[in-house]
Amino acid sequence: MFAAGSIFKTARHLYIRMGNFTSTSSGGLSSTASTQFVQDVIAHNCVVIFSKTTCPYCKMAKNVFNEIGATYKVIELDKHNDGRRLQEALAQITGARTVPRVFINGNCIGGGSDTKELHQQGKLVPLIEQCSPCCLDSQIEGSGSGQFESNKL
Repeated sequence: MFAAGSIFKTARHLYIRMGNFTSTSSGGLSSTASTQFVQDVIAHNCVVIFSKTTCPYCKMAKNVFNEIGATYKVIELDKHNDGRRLQEALAQITGARTVPRVFINGNCIGGGSDTKELHQQGKLVPLIEQCSPCCLDSQIEGSGSGQFESNKL
């Protein structure tokens, strides 16, 4: 009935359906659900940027992907209802609380400076080209297509 990872809001409750469990909370995502949400987004998108709208390093990372024509999924933590919990989940997963946290093919490559450096070294495009078919699944709500337009190189 609902796609895995989709979020449905009612007046006072947030219903989250991910995998085989559903949690209900009026206070937002639990720590476990936040971690599962982050893992699901990473698993179903080739390129994911966990960002904040006012962060210059986040803009740097997005600009690099725009420059090479890569499609990416952005989660703006400062605009997300559970941004603080998602950032805590990212800290547990990656060992860093800073943004952006950039993932390619399920692996964290670091932040904005790391992304720019990989691009300057010619290593970013090959990482994107190696994206697994699982990352091209667009059935999770809000997921990117994982497409890469190499003609913009």
